[in-house]
Amino acid sequence: MKKFVNAFDYAGHICKALPGGILMTTAAGDTVNTMTIGWGTIGIQWGKPIFIAFVRDSRYTKELLDTNGEFTINVPMGDIDKKILGYCGTKSGRDCDKFADLGLTREAPEVISVPGIRELPLTLECRVIYRQFQEENQLPQELYDRYYPGPVGDYHTAFYGEIVSAYIIE
Repeated sequence: MKKFVNAFDYAGHICKALPGGILMTTAAGDTVNTMTIGWGTIGIQWGKPIFIAFVRDSRYTKELLDTNGEFTINVPMGDIDKKILGYCGTKSGRDCDKFADLGLTREAPEVISVPGIRELPLTLECRVIYRQFQEENQLPQELYDRYYPGPVGDYHTAFYGEIVSAYIIE
């Protein structure tokens, strides 16, 4: 069962949860993948409710987003097994099935094709309406050095997802 909510009523909760990690779930064809994110924001852009997620170009999630421009944001409500966030933040969906490995429960979506996750019940269903590659020459040196070390940086694309449904899985 789902309790439909206004995403902005939970904006503070989402922003407080982000530094500790929330999940971003993507799907294309029969493949569903989720990954831990710690960067993102919720707001209004072009008169639409938006969640912006930042995904490195090397990530499997980026590949799935390029195929199917939809994603869910899955936020814990209360305590969560930190193993979930750790595993989803260190393992690639190219090499494993995180849902099977962790026993995560898929929740059928309302509007898009990507499921929610029962164990992280606050769910935002998002449809990508814009994407922006982060250009290295626009970053202050301090951020470049901290987040993109090495000879070739693994930069992020910002995915602007229109929030088309928001609910708490009960």
